[in-house]
Amino acid sequence: MVRTIGILGAGRVGSAIARTALAAGYQVNIAGSGAAEEIEMLVEVVVPGAHAMSAEGAVAEADLVIVAVPLHKHRTIPQHLLADRLVVDTMNYWPPIDGTLPDFESTASSSEVIRDYFPRARLVKTLNHIGYHDLEIDARPKGHPERRALAVAGDEEDAVRAVMEVLERLGFDAVSTGPLYTGAAFQSGTEIFGGFHTADQIRRSVRHFTTDRWVGADHNA
Repeated sequence: MVRTIGILGAGRVGSAIARTALAAGYQVNIAGSGAAEEIEMLVEVVVPGAHAMSAEGAVAEADLVIVAVPLHKHRTIPQHLLADRLVVDTMNYWPPIDGTLPDFESTASSSEVIRDYFPRARLVKTLNHIGYHDLEIDARPKGHPERRALAVAGDEEDAVRAVMEVLERLGFDAVSTGPLYTGAAFQSGTEIFGGFHTADQIRRSVRHFTTDRWVGADHNA
């Protein structure tokens, strides 16, 4: 069971996730790119209740690690740090910001590249297709008629289930789309990305996307 969430990235995305997690009753540790002291004041003001830590400390004490750094900075995270950890990849590939990165240009799913860089991480993709400003305002109790759904992709069923339980507690209906490569169905430029969808709408959109993109073909083609 996830009780403590460690967030790597103290920017707008990481801070919004931290506030949402705190509101749901989780303990939250948050880290920037340097020492904990460098973000203590920021965290105290922007994410009251969270604990500012080094990346190593935030990961060591967490049941779930959320990576919320700009994608082009993912290599600044030591590979060993995420070994054997349950990890959520919230990152998106934005060429205007990240520059053209050949590894990400050659695959449909950015999370597959992240998985290959952190091969021992139990990687799950989600929270990348909701704006940080929507996280707190769109959260709703279970059963609410206006509850928003979020897609979840991962290769390990137990890892996906654990992350789905967290999303449900945060205030969203979690929808498993299948293996990690299906995360391409909710990256930037897709119907799901940035839109408000119910669980049934996500399932239908993913089904259409995967049928059009991958039936009869290699999913990386």
